[in-house]
Amino acid sequence: MEIKKLVQDLLSAAIARRASDVFILPSAASFKVKMRTELGLATWQELDKRTGNDLLNYLKFSAQMDLAEHRRPQIGAWMYQVDQQIINLRFSCLGDYRNRESLVMRIIYASQNNRYFLPNQLQQLTNLANQRGMIITSGPTGSGKTSLMYDLARLLSASKMTMTIEDPVEIQEDGFLQAQVNAEAGMTYPNLLKAALRHRPDILIIGEIRDRTSAKIAVNAALSGHLVLATVHAKSTLQTISRLTGLGIEPGKLRNCLTAVSYQRLLPDCEGRLACLLDIACQSDWHEEGTFVSWQEHLTDLQAKEKIDAATKEAFWYG
Repeated sequence: MEIKKLVQDLLSAAIARRASDVFILPSAASFKVKMRTELGLATWQELDKRTGNDLLNYLKFSAQMDLAEHRRPQIGAWMYQVDQQIINLRFSCLGDYRNRESLVMRIIYASQNNRYFLPNQLQQLTNLANQRGMIITSGPTGSGKTSLMYDLARLLSASKMTMTIEDPVEIQEDGFLQAQVNAEAGMTYPNLLKAALRHRPDILIIGEIRDRTSAKIAVNAALSGHLVLATVHAKSTLQTISRLTGLGIEPGKLRNCLTAVSYQRLLPDCEGRLACLLDIACQSDWHEEGTFVSWQEHLTDLQAKEKIDAATKEAFWYG
């Protein structure tokens, strides 16, 4: 098969499935092409070695990566147009101990609002955001966390200055001041966060709180009157609290600055379309036992109203 046609088929299939990542992984006699969607990781095709290598080289060339390098880590980017839509692609290449090269492609879609199973949840977060402080959301890759933060900021930002710090910028928003991490240029998360506070934004969006330094700066920003919207890696709503304390945030400071936390997933409805479901915890919910507040209750209610089927309820029962 012509490689250009293979790339077109691959990207069309990934976009149709709303895949967040595409993996091109070497095995003993072939390459496996897999896609990660909200439903998990699935194999798209298995390619012979020659076709797999040709596909890797085509993508590396398109992303302006070194074709002669097969083992050391490389990163690249490519803007791809399909059906009058521009898709940003981010690449990471790495060779294994046998000098077999692998490639992961992150797909960053054009700006679009989430669909919400329970629209009142977005309104609830908007009301909470008016209290300022910090709102943290968690969920797996591709669960709509960035879209949620942008939805909130758009609803609040008519007369406010919004700044974002991301790695990379996933949504282009002309009304926001957007900064992107570039470690080689010294533009790390902590450095950009410090610079952001000097810009005095009303709303600060942080793509990810990933270490103690960025966590402390985010907390201080929230304590000083900014509205901070951020994400962390956590597997449930209330585990987000322990994640932040694990990053060195004192419980007293956390209680003073943290307005709400949420966990979210994109679930397929009965028509096969994805929509966002949230589990939201305010300070009054933090004493709750377990890991969720109303997640399983919402799933049960959605099935009873025939918005999701029993299989979806079971698949997402534990988040």
